Amino acid sequence: MRTISIGRNDAGQRLDKFLSKAVKGLPLSMMYKCIRTKKIKVNRKRTEQSYMLCEGDEIQLFIRDEFFESPERDNSALSRITPKINIVYEDENVMLDNKRQGVLVHEDTDGGENTLIMHIKAYLYAKGEYDPDKEQSFAPALCNRIDRNTGGIVIAAKNAESLRDMNERIKNGDISKHYLCLVHGAPPRKNEVLHAYLKKDSKSNTVEVRDKHFEGSKEIITGYTVLEHRGSESLLEIELFTGRTHQIRAHMAHIGCPLVGDGKYGINKEDKSRGYKYQALYAYKLLFPKTSKADSLSYLEGREFKIDQRDIWFV
Repeated sequence: MRTISIGRNDAGQRLDKFLSKAVKGLPLSMMYKCIRTKKIKVNRKRTEQSYMLCEGDEIQLFIRDEFFESPERDNSALSRITPKINIVYEDENVMLDNKRQGVLVHEDTDGGENTLIMHIKAYLYAKGEYDPDKEQSFAPALCNRIDRNTGGIVIAAKNAESLRDMNERIKNGDISKHYLCLVHGAPPRKNEVLHAYLKKDSKSNTVEVRDKHFEGSKEIITGYTVLEHRGSESLLEIELFTGRTHQIRAHMAHIGCPLVGDGKYGINKEDKSRGYKYQALYAYKLLFPKTSKADSLSYLEGREFKIDQRDIWFV
């Protein structure tokens, strides 16, 4: 019999979700059977797979030792990497990082260590705030994603509670996201909130936007304000009210104003010759509006975090 003690970063999740991460050698079908037959208990009592773990709980596992065996995790990269991150804000729960264009947030299909999340883990490891050998089910994680060729603020959670709370706020639209972009042409109005429908094609990794709902599409809402005109181009501030794949790029192209440097939804042959290696898009500002929530991140409400426009290459 083995006992697992539930710590701060393990609490607040279902028993089955925790065990799938903490006892990786145990097949899921056998795990559920062991819960049903009382070979897995919590606090020495029969439990359900949906039980929400609390800090201080103890799980008793009456299973063979072989199920606890798993390939050794290679954490050497955390000490090998020299972290390259641009911190906008940091406290004991979260980090806001200014991701540069060309940087992947997570590993792609080719793998590799040179990603934003690996550099954040290496940074926290060097500070002594993250030790994978002492964690049973948690690792620092990103709460939002930005395309490789887009720059801007990415949120990272440093503990499980803040990760859950931040994800919930994002899901409920309790964080206001603002972007700057440079587009070809000029939108029809100084400012407007656009409504349309978007459908993703996973095979081509592109999206289609239409004015009316069509099969498989989801509504998108994009607000824009024209900040200035530069000849045949316009600098816009964008506010996202929904967060779909390639929403800004595809929505702006749909109204006839594709982003400068965007080869997927625009024609950027001439842009490349002018030195635009990436699409001119930057997630430059986050706002945490006042809500009635009482969670681990309530202290962020009313605050605004942004990147100085002078640090954005196309502004």
